[in-house]
Amino acid sequence: MIDREEDLLQGAGVVYPVGEPESRSVRKLHEMPHSEALDELTAADGPVTMPDEFEPRRLARRTLQIVAAFALVGLVLLLAPGLGEVRHLLSEARPEWVALAVGFEVMSCVSYVLMFRPIFCQSMPWRTSWEIGLAELGAGSIVPASGAGGLALGAWILSRGGMPAERIASRSVAFFLIKSSVNFIAVAVLGTVMALGLFGPDLSLWLTAVPAAGALLVIAAVLVVPRLGPGGPVPPDAGKTRRAMREVRKALVGGAREAVQLIRSRNLLVIAGSLGYWAWDNAVLWASFHAFGFSPPITVILMGYLIGQLGGLLPIPGGLGGIDGGLIGTLIVYGIPAAATTAAVLIYRVILFWLPLLVGAVAFISLRRGLNEPDRPELCVVPAAT
Repeated sequence: MIDREEDLLQGAGVVYPVGEPESRSVRKLHEMPHSEALDELTAADGPVTMPDEFEPRRLARRTLQIVAAFALVGLVLLLAPGLGEVRHLLSEARPEWVALAVGFEVMSCVSYVLMFRPIFCQSMPWRTSWEIGLAELGAGSIVPASGAGGLALGAWILSRGGMPAERIASRSVAFFLIKSSVNFIAVAVLGTVMALGLFGPDLSLWLTAVPAAGALLVIAAVLVVPRLGPGGPVPPDAGKTRRAMREVRKALVGGAREAVQLIRSRNLLVIAGSLGYWAWDNAVLWASFHAFGFSPPITVILMGYLIGQLGGLLPIPGGLGGIDGGLIGTLIVYGIPAAATTAAVLIYRVILFWLPLLVGAVAFISLRRGLNEPDRPELCVVPAAT
């Protein structure tokens, strides 16, 4: 953040440092409509500029790095000995199934946007929701920590649009938890059913009951977090680290509480979006296997999907290598042939990289242009008591 006028209202989020009263000029800006406040703030600075992490040239360099990594993987597949079966499968890929996988990824992106708007702001224009949601997905393809990096871009855009920083933080946590919860619930249910021998192939308890137990522990932990409370107030002389930790705890507690409330509200867009984002993404992997004539049990794909996707949490741009290795290793352990798994995951990852990146780039350019329009409307009108 910038060190002036309370860090420009914490990135135009109108949130003041803990324990410090707002200055007279900050109070004046706080009393303005957010759009007027932003004009006042940016008048001295000129056009809105992106943070270093999301500066276009830096994003372009990251993209080229990942494309180069994909090219290197392609050369390995083309030239390395022992991969003849994988090369043969890739050459025989059925285009109709690949096209279907692309269509499923489109539906996954649509589902992401559907849940974005009701979680962050019901009054946000749909065009803005599409632009921010797709820009987040595009950023998630190339920045470290995958989906978390995309949410960081969305948070910055929302702060520049006038949404309070505290709301952004808690709703970002809620969004991440709701988006991820479907996966964990699915593994808990499927793992239990498969461990009892009621559905799916006969697998060891290590591959059914243990993942189910782990998923249940994660779900229980999320439900317990709101009971921790935000903690006591931070003394005025507290250091930056202590202040930051308090804000992180406050965001986690508030986000977990809001995630539970949003689910209990039974908002159809939140439910459809979270279920769709998970289901359609799994469908991309399912169709990728069918492109090579393989039809693994859907239960195995769903179980392997969560465990493999954990590799995307590594601080690697776009999860490159983490997701791929996690999915390939997990699905092989679940009994799917290695060559088919490698070919299918490669097709899946290429689609997962390029489609969100291309649509996200268009949305990102439109957003940058909109943020610098002098008559731009507010991104979201948030009631004072939120």
